[in-house]
Amino acid sequence: MTETSSSPSSPNSPSPHRFPVVVVGAGPAGLTVGCVLRAAGVDCLVLETGTREFIEGRPRAGVIEEPVVRGLERRGLAGNLLERARRDTACEFRFDGERHRFGFHELTGRHHWVYPQQFLVTDLVREYVDVRGGAVRFGVRDVRLDGLDGDRPAVSYVCPESGRREVVACDFVAGCDGARGVTRAAVAGRARVARHDYGIGWLALLAEAPPSADRVLFGCHPDGFAGQMPRSAEVTRYYLQCPPGDDPENWPHERVWAELRRRLGAAGAEPLTEGRLIEKRVLDMHDYVTEPMAFGRLHLAGDAAHLVAPIAAKGLNLALHDAFALGDALAARLLKGDGTGLAGYSESCLRRVWDYQEFSQWLSELYHGGAGGDPFRAGTALARLRRLFSSPAAAAAFAERYLGTAARY
Repeated sequence: MTETSSSPSSPNSPSPHRFPVVVVGAGPAGLTVGCVLRAAGVDCLVLETGTREFIEGRPRAGVIEEPVVRGLERRGLAGNLLERARRDTACEFRFDGERHRFGFHELTGRHHWVYPQQFLVTDLVREYVDVRGGAVRFGVRDVRLDGLDGDRPAVSYVCPESGRREVVACDFVAGCDGARGVTRAAVAGRARVARHDYGIGWLALLAEAPPSADRVLFGCHPDGFAGQMPRSAEVTRYYLQCPPGDDPENWPHERVWAELRRRLGAAGAEPLTEGRLIEKRVLDMHDYVTEPMAFGRLHLAGDAAHLVAPIAAKGLNLALHDAFALGDALAARLLKGDGTGLAGYSESCLRRVWDYQEFSQWLSELYHGGAGGDPFRAGTALARLRRLFSSPAAAAAFAERYLGTAARY
């Protein structure tokens, strides 16, 4: 059932069909922008094609960098996360039949937070709608953008209840609707889009089974990468390298667990606990970056602007960094007439985006270089792995980039 909260005709709205900002997309980026604006006293309307139940139940990424958590905390958006999230202080690499623990907290004093994205989205929806009184339309269809290059942009959509097209005038549009959304399509042919294809796939799995170790595991095996990412005491995320475009049905229960045992196997390792596979899909590893991230009155954030393969678990973090910057910049422009933040938004965000893309490529060679059948790549990948555990400088540099604390933007 489609849900509607905080009607545009509510007392918070300047008029029935006008908002200073229309946010397209109710993912982590869009909801965070909305929460930041509402906290500043700026009215906005969030449009989302899915239902509230759908976006709150959709399993996605779960690793959040500590700087991002602190950004959420400063904006009053981290209450449940701080209480419920798991804290990761170490990971473990498995290669050459051996286990190698990497204690990044011991090196940096920082850690990762593990909080499934659907929990974060649920928190953000409640904060935006129920606490801060934000306007939202779920289940909308056929969203269209007009007048983005002028002073009077507008966004229209088909209302799911009435079937009528509704038009909303605004000052700015925040494009937070992902890789296949209308805001990214609106800049097609105008933006420069850089793409990279890794030529591999990952079979993404969710298992109703406790993790075999209380940390993230990276299996760098000649037959392909494998990963274990604990999500809770009862659910574990696993990844298996596979051909791009592979059919998940080629991976029945027995084959999945046999490959996980083999690729994550190491001397003294705990046996894997098998469980029912509740999700099984193939992710083709590729990246893109859209430059610039701003076009007239439209500003893109998250996957609408850039996609980084889940190799380094950076996508959710980049989206939230974008949202912090965009929400703050829009508030400054609308409340104080200060356009500095909006003018520098694209350039500032893209510095971080490219830094994370480069790290993802580096890490991909670490994970996958030994499995491509090329002895030179296999040798250099093994050299990288060994260096992490023999060079304090290499270990510290990796830890900073892995945790998202290497650079300031």
